[in-house]
Amino acid sequence: MSDCSERCDTTLRDGIVQAERGISSPEGLKWTLYRKMLQIRRVEESLLQLFTRGILFGTVHTCIGQEPCGVGVTQALEPATDVVWSNHRGHGHYLAFTGDLQGLISEILGKASGACGGIGGSQHLHNRNIYTNGILGGTLPCAAGCAFAEKFKKTGGIVTVFFGDGAFGEGVVYETFNVASLWGLPILFVLEDNGYAQSTPKALEHAGEISRRAESFNIPITRLEADHAVSVWQTASGIVREIRRNQRPQLLALQTYRLAPHSKGDDNRDPQELEAHWAADPLKRHRQELAAEDAPRLEQLEQEVGEEIQRCIDFAINDKPMETAHFLKYVDQG
Repeated sequence: MSDCSERCDTTLRDGIVQAERGISSPEGLKWTLYRKMLQIRRVEESLLQLFTRGILFGTVHTCIGQEPCGVGVTQALEPATDVVWSNHRGHGHYLAFTGDLQGLISEILGKASGACGGIGGSQHLHNRNIYTNGILGGTLPCAAGCAFAEKFKKTGGIVTVFFGDGAFGEGVVYETFNVASLWGLPILFVLEDNGYAQSTPKALEHAGEISRRAESFNIPITRLEADHAVSVWQTASGIVREIRRNQRPQLLALQTYRLAPHSKGDDNRDPQELEAHWAADPLKRHRQELAAEDAPRLEQLEQEVGEEIQRCIDFAINDKPMETAHFLKYVDQG
């Protein structure tokens, strides 16, 4: 296991923060990260409610409980140059990296104002440097291709790809590890290990410590309990700097937990297990810290987030549906 303490301290000392993101100190960072996590949580809770009301169709995979992973990692990246690949559980990564609240909500509701014109839906999102796809493990080779392109073009950009523990059952994951290591690709593999592949516990699916499998390909591994977004950001920032400097892949294995069902209502986990993890909800812990620091500021922040989300939902509901011309555009006329 890599020791991240020195890396974390160096990251804080160097102040790797971006002025355009409104961060001027580690204290300011805590507020920024909480706003992002809260926005993700409230958006996904709203999406589940919209589905229940029959307004949203299709599938919805939420990352409720896993917010520190996507928020902490993407905050360490450069949106203008870096590339992110996400999976079927990608709402949080998308929002954390782009801030495109209206585009996400409208897209999932199948509206023309969506990020992809309403065609992609929940699992197939794209906005500038972020891509998501629902094929289990299928995003890793795509991310490797992007990393090769960034290295070839000498842009200085790196690629981050998020995937879950269930993806370790796919051979393409190991093929990608092999190529990334052989070719020295600037890619950060982020494992969000929530202990379940849909409804199958990890212990019934994988033998051994899955994150160690990257060691066979000479890929350094850093393991971290993703219970606080600040610690995720600290660790990811140091790793990103290393990848940018030496153009070599690394794996960040984040231990997390999905509090909500796999997709909407399919959940057969032990209620006592769920209750214990809800009590340790990382968003709740983060909120308690900020409440002790400045309760009025926290209340105002939460009100602003809620109002912004509601405005976007109202707009999306009343917006025109996706354009049918999109589907006719690619029809073979010959």
